[in-house]
Amino acid sequence: MTDKHHFECVDCHAGYPGDQVIYLCPACAASNQPGLPPRGVLKTLYPYQKIREMHSGSSLFDWLQHERFLPLLPLHTMASWPRLQVGNTPLYRLDNRDSVAGTAAKEEPPVEPVNSMMEDGKPDFKLFLKDDSQNPTLSFKDRASALVSAWARENNIRTLITASTGNAGSSLAGICASQGQESVIVVPAAAPLAKLTQILMYGAILVPVRGTYDDAFDMSVEITARHGWYNRNTAYNPLTVEGKKTVAFELFRQLDYQVPDRIFIPVGDGVIYSAVCKGFEDLLKLGITGRMPVAVAVQSEGSSNLIANLGRPFVAVASKTVADSISVDVPRCFHMTANYISEYHGETIVVSDGEILSASMQVARTAGIFCEPAAAAAYAGMEKYRRLGIIPAGSTNVVLLTGSGLKDLNAVQSSISMPEPVRSDPVVVDAFLNKHKRSRS
Repeated sequence: MTDKHHFECVDCHAGYPGDQVIYLCPACAASNQPGLPPRGVLKTLYPYQKIREMHSGSSLFDWLQHERFLPLLPLHTMASWPRLQVGNTPLYRLDNRDSVAGTAAKEEPPVEPVNSMMEDGKPDFKLFLKDDSQNPTLSFKDRASALVSAWARENNIRTLITASTGNAGSSLAGICASQGQESVIVVPAAAPLAKLTQILMYGAILVPVRGTYDDAFDMSVEITARHGWYNRNTAYNPLTVEGKKTVAFELFRQLDYQVPDRIFIPVGDGVIYSAVCKGFEDLLKLGITGRMPVAVAVQSEGSSNLIANLGRPFVAVASKTVADSISVDVPRCFHMTANYISEYHGETIVVSDGEILSASMQVARTAGIFCEPAAAAAYAGMEKYRRLGIIPAGSTNVVLLTGSGLKDLNAVQSSISMPEPVRSDPVVVDAFLNKHKRSRS
């Protein structure tokens, strides 16, 4: 094993050196079957005790920040990191359900506002929105793409490939463009046009396939074997979890070095869920924190194959949901996510497409953040918890908003009504305004 890091299979716990291209544990992957979540997903581990000895006490997290968390990343230097600003996204505090009370600066914890009252008169809980639509390609996926690209750069790899419903593909394409690397993106042909446009604008080779995300995933793996390109596929490449876990480090800092009580996470493959847990687990192993947050996995009713199969033999149901970014038949990070849910008492909730679209509208109109349906799913999960009365008063809760609404404009067309044009006449415009004001009163 290298001193820097090594990989461990989440199923058989075999260890593998961290300085080689490896995707799944070879022993476990040999028995993988089509239509079932893959065995052999690898977890990245570090010499935690050695890191603790380098800087003990309260100074450890400050030192890690100063080092840009390099000791907890599978890189040798941050010089290989893309020059685009990935991560350090804003955290917003909602004081009540009607307005944004404040923002957490990128380098400072948020100011603590006074709790408001909910509609039922009970004390409000603390609610924060982590807006990862502010990443360079407008999605959370940039965190994974940046690390995969940086590792490829350190190892003189020029061509990278991934399967995607759109966000991971546009993310890898954009990050590779900034690094002078080539990218090949395999997508289902039905992916949103905005995401496909992004991919082409970044100069990637776009391969649309007739079929689902799972078909695109399998094709990208086959192409990888044929051409030897470096595959970024979610969960398949263990570095995707490592890139995404950085959101946990940021949340800990932005919440004034406190662990939130709950984090609501949109779930498709399960990688973001596992990554959030992995980030806080790293801090726990280093003694920086004394507990884990409760991570809530939120899925759409039309694509709940991860939640529905926990604790039972896996049976995939064809996915159909407005939230295309979390539309997955076979969750590739199923076993790691299931382990985290079990070990750290995670929670799950399923929401309808109607609840997702309603949440998207609510976030846009109360917080001024236009998020895509997959991101709104996390907020819909929080709202369902609130309605059920299971969020403790005074608790600290975070919703991960993972992508911009500009990624998929078609998804929200049913929620809005585009007005007909009017004659450019002050009297006519006034009548138009009065009509719309009355309709909103």
